[in-house]
Amino acid sequence: MGIRYYAYAFDPQNADLAVADPDGFISADPLADAWGFPHGAESASPTFEQAVPPRDMLYLDKAWSAFQSLTRAAEGHSARPSFRMFEGAVVQHAYGWERFVRALVPEEMPAIAADLADMDQDWLERHLCVPPQRDSDEELEYLTEFLGRARRFTASLVEDGRGMVYMIG
Repeated sequence: MGIRYYAYAFDPQNADLAVADPDGFISADPLADAWGFPHGAESASPTFEQAVPPRDMLYLDKAWSAFQSLTRAAEGHSARPSFRMFEGAVVQHAYGWERFVRALVPEEMPAIAADLADMDQDWLERHLCVPPQRDSDEELEYLTEFLGRARRFTASLVEDGRGMVYMIG
């Protein structure tokens, strides 16, 4: 199935708890939340409609790795503020991987949201390192969709004064 990205919002009064125990804010079945099928189902048809409201959950599928690459520090430059929400790596081992989980407190969200607001399809086109071909059009469309979701999610977190917990895994 691959390594995916899920983020869940938390209210400001829960910031200390989210930092201490980010797993407590991650759903037991985030893929079910993202794809719209019953939790724990062994056989079900997904609706591909996110079951959790978009203000409460962000699903970035596998686009997270491109955003991580696009926002990390480059030679002579610092990482973009939004790198904080993409940073992290799973730990590979013989039987799969250990996921990465982190909490970002409400005070971190304005800089992240503002940074994402500066990115759009034109920005993606300029920064993607994919040679012009049919696949690059599909990748651009894919990343543009998920960037829009990330922008809306972080903007709503700022508006509501909330933080987020994210999982790569």
